[in-house]
Amino acid sequence: MAIREQVQAALGTLPGAEKKIAHAFLANYPSIGLSTIAELAALAGTSAPTVLRFVARLGFDSYPDFQRTLRADVQAQLMSPLERARSTGPVTDNPALKASFASVAANLEATLKAVPESEFEAACDLLSDHKSTCYFLGGRFTDSIAAYMAAHLRIIRPNVRHFDGQTSTWRDQLLDVRPGDVAVLFDIRRYQSDLVRLGELMVERKARILLITDPWLSPIARSARVVLPCVVDANRTWDSSVTLLALAEALIDRVSRAQSDAARTRMQTLEDIHWNNFPGR
Repeated sequence: MAIREQVQAALGTLPGAEKKIAHAFLANYPSIGLSTIAELAALAGTSAPTVLRFVARLGFDSYPDFQRTLRADVQAQLMSPLERARSTGPVTDNPALKASFASVAANLEATLKAVPESEFEAACDLLSDHKSTCYFLGGRFTDSIAAYMAAHLRIIRPNVRHFDGQTSTWRDQLLDVRPGDVAVLFDIRRYQSDLVRLGELMVERKARILLITDPWLSPIARSARVVLPCVVDANRTWDSSVTLLALAEALIDRVSRAQSDAARTRMQTLEDIHWNNFPGR
């Protein structure tokens, strides 16, 4: 796991002083982690020995070791598809299909470990709140998953919307966002500045953010109510979206089961609409 993901996973088990360091690190990632021990300790309101205990608890032998790994995380986060293609190495003799599926399986397993059950349930609670409108949006390659998720949830609960049109129209659609509404945002490296800004505007309107992202975490994570990190690195030119889709389907299934009575009523109504309009089918 990336360091930021490790820190998030460890939050629930950290002693009070070390938890302050974790919060300071997450809120000022990655710059504060690349500063001195004294600067991190001062920002968190703790001491240098506490910082050292914190990094040791994460499994690092020293603070320089922690920083070396952090720099590698940041470099991986910023890599372009072209740079990833150069770093994947030569094609092996392994069958391409088998190797690709093995990579996907490894990502699914790693994502299962990276997403705490408590965060998954918190996400389901947000999606199940019928009093709120639920908005969906993703980035260049992930918006199709956001639309897919919205299309399913629209059947089982009311007030589901997918942001559509050009970026210039997003602000218009913000007009209807009310305090307590939910915004489900998909954002993976290299993070989209317009999507990050939309997340900020959503927070300004007091919406609750559910972020589905990668292990390095989109900047949207700073203001998100729930963050679900998916492993997307497939050791090839393009990141894999399989774990994002798998997580979306798991959320859809969980919400459907939790809202079984209401969901069945809406689904039956939809079936009646289809039958009345297309009686021959």
